[in-house]
Amino acid sequence: MEINFVRHTKIYLIISGILVLVSLISLVVFGLNFGIDFTGGSILEVEYQDSRPSNQEIGERLASLELGEITIQPTGEKGVILRMKEISEEQHQEVLKKLGENKEIKELRFETIGPVIGEELRQKTIILIIVSFIALLFYVAIAFRQISQIVSPWHYGSISILAISFDILITISVFALLGKLYNVQFSIPIITALLTILGYTINDKIIIFDRIRENLLRNQRNINFDQLINQSLNQVLGRSLSTGFCTLLVLILIFFFGGETLRYFSLTLIIGIIIGTYSSIFLAPFVLISWLKWKKKY
Repeated sequence: MEINFVRHTKIYLIISGILVLVSLISLVVFGLNFGIDFTGGSILEVEYQDSRPSNQEIGERLASLELGEITIQPTGEKGVILRMKEISEEQHQEVLKKLGENKEIKELRFETIGPVIGEELRQKTIILIIVSFIALLFYVAIAFRQISQIVSPWHYGSISILAISFDILITISVFALLGKLYNVQFSIPIITALLTILGYTINDKIIIFDRIRENLLRNQRNINFDQLINQSLNQVLGRSLSTGFCTLLVLILIFFFGGETLRYFSLTLIIGIIIGTYSSIFLAPFVLISWLKWKKKY
C-alpha cells in the first residue's frame, strides 16, 4: 500500500515552521548554558573509597568556600566530577579537604581552562561548523551534477543544508531548555555529537534525493513531480526508518548504561537522529517541491 505523502505538504511545512519558531524562542529566552570548555573554569574529579555522598551533601560542604555555581556530576559508582569557576591551587586544596571530611577520597584529575582558551574554543567550534556546512554543500552539489535540466544540483545541496540546519537548531534548542531546567551544560562532547549528526542526517537525505534523481532519469519525458516524490519516498521509507530505529536502540542503551560521561553525548545523538529522520522524510523533499512550484519549473 502506497502512502500519499504529497497530499499533506502544507501540514509538514507548517509543523516544521512551528518547530523552528519555538526553537528560536527557546534559544533567545533561555540561551545556552555553556560549560567551562567555552567559558573557562576548573574541573575536579575525585573518587570516594567508601560510599559517595549525595549531591546535596557535597554542595553543602563546599558552600562555605564561596566558589560560585558548582556543577556536581556523579560518575561511576563512587566518583564525582565538579565543575566550577577557575580556582587557585590554595582553593583546590581547600575543596579536597572539604570533600574528604569523614570520607577517604582519591583525586583523579584537576584541570583549569582559562577564559581566553574557552573563547578560542568557541570561535573554532563556530568555524568548524561553518566549514562542515560548506563542504557538505559542495559534496551534494557534485554528487547530483548528472541531472540539472529539471533540478539544479545546487538546489539539492542548498535544501540539504537547510534541512540539516533545521536538525541542528532543534537539537540545540532542546539543550537550551535542559540548561534552564536541569543546569545541563553545553560542552565539547555535545559539539562532537552535533558534528556526528551532520554526517548521519546528510547521508539520510542523500539517500532520498538519490532515489528522486534515479526516478527523474527514468521518467524525463513525462514527469509528474508530485507523483515522483511520492513514489521515491515510499521506496526509501522502510530503509530510512529501520536504519534510524536500529541506531536509536544502541544510543538508548548507551544513554542508560554508558555512564555520566556519555549521557549527554548519546542524548544529543538521539534527539538529532529523530529530528533528522523527520526532516529527511517530511521536510527536505517538500521544500524541493515548493521551490520548484515557486520557480514554476513544473
